[in-house]
Amino acid sequence: MMSNIIKQLSIFVNNEPGRLAHISSVLKECNINMRAFNLAESTEFGILRAIVDNPDEAYDALKLKGIIAKKTDVIGVYLEDHPGALFMAADALGKANINIEYGYAYSYKDKAIFFIRVDDPVKAVEVIGKQGIKLVSDSEI
Repeated sequence: MMSNIIKQLSIFVNNEPGRLAHISSVLKECNINMRAFNLAESTEFGILRAIVDNPDEAYDALKLKGIIAKKTDVIGVYLEDHPGALFMAADALGKANINIEYGYAYSYKDKAIFFIRVDDPVKAVEVIGKQGIKLVSDSEI
């Protein structure tokens, strides 16, 4: 079954040398490919938010290695390469009273995707779809 709600991994990364390498090595050992990611930091730890090709297997592998991770629902919005593309999506969500908690973008050649965490992903999928904006399906990850 195809869904426009995507499972993202939020992985806690201690803010010390070698920790990101360790996490990425666990994913490599399981043949998990990161499609997009964002690393945000604070003084003591960071959060690696990652879109991977097999989130359930990746989650299990990380937990087995003692790495703190959680699965979060996000949506992926394709953005066309022109001024105002982000505005169209953000405005539609705002007018529907859907809050964008955070987001990060992935861009390659002629494709740009904005992965966003919203407070109501089911409603957000409906709102974005009504605007004629293409959403990423979980089968594309």
